[in-house]
Amino acid sequence: MNEAYVLDQNYTQLNFAESPLQIGEYENCTFQNCNFEYVDLSQFKFTNCEFTDCNLSMTKLSGAAFRDVFFKDCKMFGMHFDDCNEFGMSFKFEGCALNNSVFYKTSIKRTLFKNCKLIEVDFAEADLSNSVFSNCDFNGATFERTNLEKTDFRTSFNYTINPDSNKLKKTKFSLSEIHGLLRQLDIEIDKNN
Repeated sequence: MNEAYVLDQNYTQLNFAESPLQIGEYENCTFQNCNFEYVDLSQFKFTNCEFTDCNLSMTKLSGAAFRDVFFKDCKMFGMHFDDCNEFGMSFKFEGCALNNSVFYKTSIKRTLFKNCKLIEVDFAEADLSNSVFSNCDFNGATFERTNLEKTDFRTSFNYTINPDSNKLKKTKFSLSEIHGLLRQLDIEIDKNN
């Protein structure tokens, strides 16, 4: 089967669940208001691409490659980034809802997550060192044996991170959310004193 090589294309308001995108490599392409829900993106390669206002929920990502990809205002529920091709994997997220997605054992250093919902996301054993989480909601997210060295959580909230089971060297937190590091100790912190 021939794989496509597509350069500098703009895709707008397309439903790839009904008419699938041709498998291949997409470079410097933009996808705006497109629906990928439940689409099989296995073995696809996206380089220098931008996804804006797209629904990528529940896509299959076995061997998919994301290199310098920007996701803006996308719905991305239940995505398994742990199935992706890790070679050169890099992306940034702004205004995205990644609820129930999985980054288990992925190496995504220096990743920017801005204004994202990361509810019940699995970050176990991931390398998130030097990443920035700007104004992100981590309600129910899992951090276990995660490398969070030099990661910035100062403007984020609702996280529960056990300092004993994660690498936290030079990690930045705000004082107002410090209870997220102490939750498992079952102690009470009076915010008024």
